[in-house]
Amino acid sequence: MSSTASKLPPLATLGPFIALILACAFFATQSERFLSAQNFALILQQVMVVAVIAIGQTLVILTAGIDLSCGMVMALGGIVMTKMAADYGLSAPVAIACGMAVTMLFGLVNGLLVTKIKLPPFIVTLGTLNIAFAATQLYSGAQTITDIPAGMTALGNTFQLGQTAIVWGAVLMLVLYLVTWFALRETAPGRHVYAVGNSPEATRLTGIATDKVLLGVYVLAGLFYGIASVLSVARTGAGDPNAGQTENLDAISAVVLGGTSLFGGRGVILGTLVGALIVGVFRNGLTLMGVSSVYQILVTGILVILAVATDQLSRKGVH
Repeated sequence: MSSTASKLPPLATLGPFIALILACAFFATQSERFLSAQNFALILQQVMVVAVIAIGQTLVILTAGIDLSCGMVMALGGIVMTKMAADYGLSAPVAIACGMAVTMLFGLVNGLLVTKIKLPPFIVTLGTLNIAFAATQLYSGAQTITDIPAGMTALGNTFQLGQTAIVWGAVLMLVLYLVTWFALRETAPGRHVYAVGNSPEATRLTGIATDKVLLGVYVLAGLFYGIASVLSVARTGAGDPNAGQTENLDAISAVVLGGTSLFGGRGVILGTLVGALIVGVFRNGLTLMGVSSVYQILVTGILVILAVATDQLSRKGVH
C-alpha cells in the first residue's frame, strides 16, 4: 500500500514553506532584530511546546479525527509530574513518568470512546478537555507548583552554538519531528495511519485492524502531550494550572497551516513543524513591531481560515 503523502498536491506541500519564507522576509524589513540568530533561537523556544503537541494532533487529524483536549491534557500532565516531585519527593524521572502515564491514559480513554462506542472525536475530546481542566484545577488547588527538582527543568537549559544560546528542548522537538516523519513515511504502521484517514472501510477490508490503528494513534498522541508537559515545565520552571488554555487551538492551527487536511489521509508531519514556526514567526515579528497581542491572535485566525480554504480547494481539484 503506497503512502498518500507522496500524492500531495504541490500547493499543500510547498505552500506552508513559501508562507514561512514570505513572513520572514516581511518581518526582516520591519525590525533589524528579527533576522538575528538569537531571535530565531527564541522563536524555537517559544514554539517548542505547541509544536510537540501538534505532532500528536497531526496523527489524530491524519485519521480524520481531531483532539480538542490536547492543551488541557498537557497542563494536567505538567501538574501531576510537578506535584509528584514537590509533594511526594519523587525523583525527576519517576515524577515525569507519572505525568506522562496520565496523559497517555487520557489518550487511551479518547481512543476507546472513539473506537468501541463509535463516538465522534470532536464530542469525545470536548468532554475530556473539560475533565482534564477540572482535574488540573482540583489537583493543583489552582496553585502554581514551584518546588521542583532541577532534573525537571533540564530541557530548559541552553548550550552555545557560536554566539547563540539554543535550548535543549528545541533540539528534542526537532528530533521528535524527524523520528515521526521517518515512522509515517517508511513503516507499515505509518502508512496505515494515512490509509485509515483516507477510507476506514476500504482499509478494514484489506485486513488492517483499523480500531487498533486508531487506538494506537490516540495513545501515542497522549505520549506527545506528556513530552510537551515536560517541555512546558522546563521552560517555565513550574507546574502551571493555567497552562494549556490556548495550546489546543494553537496546535490545530499549526497542523492546518502545515498543510494537513482536516478531512484526513493527507499531510506531511514536517509541514506541521513549518506551521508551528509560521505561528511563532508572526507572533514574534508582530511583537517586535509593537503590535498588540490581540492583533496577533486575529492574524493567526485569518491564516487558519486561509489554510482550510486552500485545503478545500485542493481537494476539489483532486476530485
